[in-house]
Amino acid sequence: MRRRDLQKLGLSAGLTLATGCPSTERFRSAPIEVACRPADSDEVDYVVIGSGAGGGPVACNLARAGHTVVLLEAGSDPSSWTRSVPALHAASVEDPDLRWDFFVRQYDDDGRQAKSDKLVRDRGGILYPRAGTLGGCTAHNALITIYPHDEDWDAIARTFKDPSWSAKAMRRYFERLEHCDYAPRPSSADAPNPARHGFDGWLHTQTASPWLAVGDGRLLSIIEAAVRETADTNPSALADVVRMALTPGRALWDPNDARVGRHGAEGMVFVPLHMNNGARTGTREYILATMEACRNNLTLILDALACRIVLDDDQRAVGVEYASGARLYRASPNPDSRPDMGERRFVRAKREVILCGGVFNSPQLLMLSGIGPREHLERHGISTRVDLPGVGKNLQDRYEIGVVSEMDGDFAVLDGARLKAPDPNDPDPALRKWWFDRTGPYATNGVVGALTKKSRPSLKTPDLFLFGLVGNFRGYYPGFSKDLVADHRHFTWGVLKAHTRNTAGEVLLRSADPRDVPDVRFRYFEEGSDGWDEDLGAVVEGVITARRIMRAAGTSVAREVLPGLKVRTRAEIAEFVRANAWGHHASCSNKMGPASDPLAVVDQRFRVHGTRGLRVVDASVFPRIPGFFIVTSVYMIAEKASDAILADATK
Repeated sequence: MRRRDLQKLGLSAGLTLATGCPSTERFRSAPIEVACRPADSDEVDYVVIGSGAGGGPVACNLARAGHTVVLLEAGSDPSSWTRSVPALHAASVEDPDLRWDFFVRQYDDDGRQAKSDKLVRDRGGILYPRAGTLGGCTAHNALITIYPHDEDWDAIARTFKDPSWSAKAMRRYFERLEHCDYAPRPSSADAPNPARHGFDGWLHTQTASPWLAVGDGRLLSIIEAAVRETADTNPSALADVVRMALTPGRALWDPNDARVGRHGAEGMVFVPLHMNNGARTGTREYILATMEACRNNLTLILDALACRIVLDDDQRAVGVEYASGARLYRASPNPDSRPDMGERRFVRAKREVILCGGVFNSPQLLMLSGIGPREHLERHGISTRVDLPGVGKNLQDRYEIGVVSEMDGDFAVLDGARLKAPDPNDPDPALRKWWFDRTGPYATNGVVGALTKKSRPSLKTPDLFLFGLVGNFRGYYPGFSKDLVADHRHFTWGVLKAHTRNTAGEVLLRSADPRDVPDVRFRYFEEGSDGWDEDLGAVVEGVITARRIMRAAGTSVAREVLPGLKVRTRAEIAEFVRANAWGHHASCSNKMGPASDPLAVVDQRFRVHGTRGLRVVDASVFPRIPGFFIVTSVYMIAEKASDAILADATK
């Protein structure tokens, strides 16, 4: 099928996306500036599968460079308030038009798994939200944009003896993609930029207004207590310190400032968000801007479920088979109930196929295509094309837990906020304010501050990230988004453990049907890798720190809800964590490594071992889970992969 025929398939979607966005999304956001070289071929150069943090930028960058690209997205692009308004990010996670529901096993042992308060018994696991929509998880995440640790990149550089992966070299990709709206722009291109922020990229980054917190006495008492926890500060000057801490542009408090990451600093930080003038922005917006600028280069096909990557006799990827239809994938909350998917379509790639389906779906599609562990493929009746034992192995994630407190009254910052989509029968003055000037509580994700901490003094870099959230957040389960905002008097410290040691997770096929959701098993703590007790101890230390902050916040804290007063000793906290921890940064299921590594799936240029013309570019390729929040790392490797693909195109 030639490109002009494919454009007919994607035509109505493409024109609607480019020119007819619904009125609820006509934001006064700064336009994403996109330059485009004209295409010189009527054939499809590249087929990209998935429009998330990996696939979206790759597809756009290749199209902007003058290549013809078809982007396949299994979801659709519905109009959605919850996607667009930062404060409604939790509602977007449970929006039936945007979401995919995975139910995963944290433990193989049924007894241990049953101790979780989030277990959904009739689904056999814990809810693990994913997105089935244009932009992937960038369309429903909490917008947090945190730069990874330098060591995350340096470790890859050492593995391959490749300096292009060093932290120093990788920083330029962050500068290229970022459009920082909160730090001072250098006066000229030649002026010093010690923070190494980017100011002309496609991804706008902003921070919530710091003065929202300063105007709320209960909130300010918590932030002051957090400052006491992280700094030796004169108590009489604490209010001034808090005001400085909440002022964007101060390097000391900016986790994305290159100097902060270089020195492994601990302490209070503000939280950068991928927002553009107070509204969510992400790969979806980059795709739309590129389609507008590069109409003949980028073809988007929505509701296109990739079923198989087709290899020729030389193991070269020559195209993708896909099924066309809405909600075909059974992770959809309302999946299509037809017994079959109808006729499969095929799109041919002249140069390469780039798989960007994410940590669960990329290994699934590789295995459906005959690339993976031979024994597992044969069990499902799939002919093995490339025996790669590492496909689906090495699955990793963070450990997270919530310390929830109830205050003695409502937070003033939320006065008048309903924290839900517009309802004409329930006017919301805070949402009205956001609509007209993109400010107020709806122009934030609810995180009022955060701190980084080493769980042990001997560590080189902080491994704990504690974020303070107005709301009752206990993790992910059906209905969590309503519980989060059911009232205005709860506060949560989310404790996140970075650089976990567990590499024992696995993504397995349930069947050879592309519509079926894979079997995902993380194998937490004692079921996982050596060093699990150190991970557990670190999370316990984070819980103790959060408790200490809330005790110091004074009488405005009425009581602790979770873990609760019955959980007192370290051993009791550890048991609480083992039962109730969760994660939502799954990665590493298609490990990057040299061909000599039996579990490696891709090389340092993202090429799948044993194949030609096939790459994987998403969170699944990391050898070890990076940083605190992985989306920035994925954006960066998408930029690096784009360079690698374009360089190979000239050979």
